[in-house]
Amino acid sequence: MKTISSVVLVAAVLFGLGAPAHASRMDVFIISSARESYVFQNYLTGDDIKIESRDGAVTLTGIINEGFHKSLAEVTLTDIAGVRSVDNRLELKGAPPTANSDAWFQEKVKATLFFHRSVNAKTTEVDVKDGIVTLRGNAVSLAQKDLTTEYAKDVDGIKEVRNEMVVALPLEKETRTTKEKIDDVSVAALVRMALLLHHSTNALYTTVAVRRGAVTVGGRAGTDAEKALVTRLVKDVNGVKKVKNLMTVEPS
Repeated sequence: MKTISSVVLVAAVLFGLGAPAHASRMDVFIISSARESYVFQNYLTGDDIKIESRDGAVTLTGIINEGFHKSLAEVTLTDIAGVRSVDNRLELKGAPPTANSDAWFQEKVKATLFFHRSVNAKTTEVDVKDGIVTLRGNAVSLAQKDLTTEYAKDVDGIKEVRNEMVVALPLEKETRTTKEKIDDVSVAALVRMALLLHHSTNALYTTVAVRRGAVTVGGRAGTDAEKALVTRLVKDVNGVKKVKNLMTVEPS
């Protein structure tokens, strides 16, 4: 009996020691996965973000340079295996713009353009005055110019878009291509942010799953047109290779 009790005691001690070790490895995996993700390496690289994880409960602290970076960091962590919750305490550098102010709309338009590969947010200047957006800069084609206008118009609250962009061929080829390797966690985060920022899709219930760049969208749409729009917007998100739309159409 004494031998059996000793065995049970040793097993209990080993289990007790093993659980924290497993949690520690999982937390290290969560933090490293976030740090090595395309989103953190390319979109959030200029931010001061600290990531802590305890048994999958993640806490984000630090300073970000753009308001939408807070949501982007959170949705990226949410899809990493092992994450149970995310406590987002990130703060914007400087005072955040007042809701529905011109600065607030400017940030929304810039963010909306940021996630799509068929437009170029880096070469597009966005000015907002009394809810009217003026776009300046260069576009590589008339189609890109028109699409930039369309995306800007789809930001909730924008009254009008004036596009003064100049169509000019780039001096050198773009470094980013549709074949660029982007991890699935980042693709899912970019898709969710794009759908959230577009006024036409932010009220729709959608689910997003990604496997090797192939995106499967589920959920509900009110019309066939809304479902088709989700497909079109998702196809234009950086890193997406193909889209399978399983949304059901349920008229309200």
